Amino acid sequence: MFRLKFHTLQNLPLASSLTETSTALVDLRNINKVYDSSAGRFTALKGINLKVSGGEFVAIVGKSGSGKSTLINMVTGIDRPSSGECFVAGTAIHNLNEGQIAVWRGQAIGVIFQFFQLLPTLTAVENILLSMDYGCFYPMAERPQHAVRLLEKMHMEDFAHRLPGELYGGQQQIIAIARALANDPPVIVADEPTGNLDSKSTEMVFSLFKELASEGKTILMVTHDNDLAKQTRRIVTIADGEIIQDISAASAFVGQEVKYDSIQNN
Repeated sequence: MFRLKFHTLQNLPLASSLTETSTALVDLRNINKVYDSSAGRFTALKGINLKVSGGEFVAIVGKSGSGKSTLINMVTGIDRPSSGECFVAGTAIHNLNEGQIAVWRGQAIGVIFQFFQLLPTLTAVENILLSMDYGCFYPMAERPQHAVRLLEKMHMEDFAHRLPGELYGGQQQIIAIARALANDPPVIVADEPTGNLDSKSTEMVFSLFKELASEGKTILMVTHDNDLAKQTRRIVTIADGEIIQDISAASAFVGQEVKYDSIQNN
């Protein structure tokens, strides 16, 4: 079983003041993101407020260009807000410099991409080991055994020494999930993780997400698949850079439709 660990990140600004303290593992406060380009200014996020508690499985849905990826880029520290505050795993990440962000991300966040992003010249276990170079708490001598344990947990130990090109899509994505879990981060962020998979692989990967959530991992998943979204705990809908709906997934089963087009706040 995966162990949920909340590590104290050394030398990083923590959410320690009374105004910053929150029980939420992810706490976005009045986030705005504006991009400047030759075509002018574009506001990707407008006044986003979002709290996610430990152990929640949250689907983030909306049309292409709605701001979904920009939102999760705030959570992972890949992008910075133009204004507002981002607190993730007890750290005020909007105050971190680039070097601190890299260290923090290696310890606190596991990121899973639609196209796997596995290094093609490394085996499955080597891809997992590589991610342990960034903020890993496991001693060097223990890392290979830990990587193999992750693969065993996912019933992929027989493929430990296969190259990504020797695996089909669902198997590659499971290796990518194992890599994201290598440093035992409290938060997992997945950007369209099943968007490039067939239905059988999608079911396999999504079942793994549900198992991880049941064991205490916090998962934020961007998806276009409404059926998958309804199987999570909570659905957050974004349109034109704003959260227009935030409901329990159970509500979607009793007649409340998930909004994609509405511009009315729920």
